[in-house]
Amino acid sequence: MKVSIIVPAFNEERLLAGSLAAICEAMSAFVDAELIVCDNNSTDRTAEIARATGARVVFEPVNQIARARNAGAAQAGGDWLMFVDADSYPSKNLFCEAGEAIASGCLAGGATIAFESADPVIRFWLAAWNSLSRRLRWAAGSFIFCEAAAFREAGGFSQDLYAGEEIELFRKLKRLARRQRREIVILHQHPLRTSDRKARLYTKGEHFRFMLKTLLLGGRNLRSRDSCYAWYDGRR
Repeated sequence: MKVSIIVPAFNEERLLAGSLAAICEAMSAFVDAELIVCDNNSTDRTAEIARATGARVVFEPVNQIARARNAGAAQAGGDWLMFVDADSYPSKNLFCEAGEAIASGCLAGGATIAFESADPVIRFWLAAWNSLSRRLRWAAGSFIFCEAAAFREAGGFSQDLYAGEEIELFRKLKRLARRQRREIVILHQHPLRTSDRKARLYTKGEHFRFMLKTLLLGGRNLRSRDSCYAWYDGRR
């Protein structure tokens, strides 16, 4: 079994080296693995840093997370695809747990997430997301693993969406899993450590207004790049 680890990256020179170092160390959990970084039209040293770690770099000119992930997946040779965000730091224990889930016959999965914050509102939001993720089997976009054949049958990440594309993908994967009588799993023994920068760089009011707008519009705003500015305005 070969695992392709795909990292979408847009102007990630500040955090990418640390993230790729963690990924490279965790990759020893797999006998056969490759690391692919998709440079999503960065204007900084993202591609240079990725090449310095030995990653294969592919380029996606349209700045959209779904397109970057799909571009990386299109170049992947693995039987399984694993998507890790460029500001995340997976452990070898997490990759081992994912490998065990794969060996048990699951179709796809994700993991709960963790980051350090003393802010009670942020800690409440994080706990709420982790609970919802496990109950509904929705993976956070920062860590997803999926059988390559299933990913392609599901059509990959929707390029109509500028955020929330991971939830839309898992809706399709859950239907596929039911037909194949397989499982979707959300791992929780070794949460993914990821950056809290969105919580730091954007106010609670901005987050609240975005979530309220998403609920009121039934997610239609996720089809607008401008509405999803927190993913695309370049704040790092």
